[in-house]
Amino acid sequence: MSSRHSSRVVEGHTARKRFGQNFLNDQRVIHQIVASFQPARDQNVVEIGPGLGALTKVLLPALGRLQVVELDRDLAARLPQTLAGLGELIIHEGDALDFDFTPLASAGAADLRVIGNLPYNISTPLIFHLLGHSGVIRDMHFMLQKEVIDRLCAEPGSNDYGRLSVMVQYRCQAEWLFDVPPEAFSPPPKVTSAIVRLTPHAQLPHPCRDERLLGELVTAAFTMRRKTLRNALKRYPPETLARAGVDGGCRPETVSVADYVALTNAVVELSS
Repeated sequence: MSSRHSSRVVEGHTARKRFGQNFLNDQRVIHQIVASFQPARDQNVVEIGPGLGALTKVLLPALGRLQVVELDRDLAARLPQTLAGLGELIIHEGDALDFDFTPLASAGAADLRVIGNLPYNISTPLIFHLLGHSGVIRDMHFMLQKEVIDRLCAEPGSNDYGRLSVMVQYRCQAEWLFDVPPEAFSPPPKVTSAIVRLTPHAQLPHPCRDERLLGELVTAAFTMRRKTLRNALKRYPPETLARAGVDGGCRPETVSVADYVALTNAVVELSS
């Protein structure tokens, strides 16, 4: 997580602002996260950003085997000693933003569970990266800045509803679980955190014929979220709104995921 606090030494490690490092150290919160995640023996789990291993120490014995992705080489080097004897630990050193998660899943199964205390400065692009692997993911549990989770879970018509809401809810069910105060971390961030569960749909409730176009259309709409949908989508064929059965006089922030998919499918049909 990113923080404006200066670097601070935590358990012999200097927290690095460029990696957005704020380390969870509240045992009550750690056990609350694990209880909501419900790890079970032999589940296929990957933890993003294990850091000093506070959450990992509880997850690994429950699972027996755990894969982790860690960008900080110093932290990755410490983990085998920190977690010795707790289970089989597989460490992938690298940036989660570039990491290919698909090979971690069992062949032919959407069994990969993902958990992590995500750095705030990369949380949104990392979630979009993981959505690209959603076909092999069973669920994702993340600690994020609370305002990001508010956007992930927002309903149409609310101030928090936007591009992130639409694109994540197209792929997943998003559930806020609970808030986490700044004092649960060292160094403490200046924001409240929260835990979210993202569960990819086994079957998309509103299949889109062109997902790349969906992303472009939603971005165009929310770039001018205070204008009417008709004005925001001027670049698309004029018959799009009527074809999709969507009111062009409404604002982008009131349009449902299903209607954004209908608009995209209408553009595809009108362009073919």
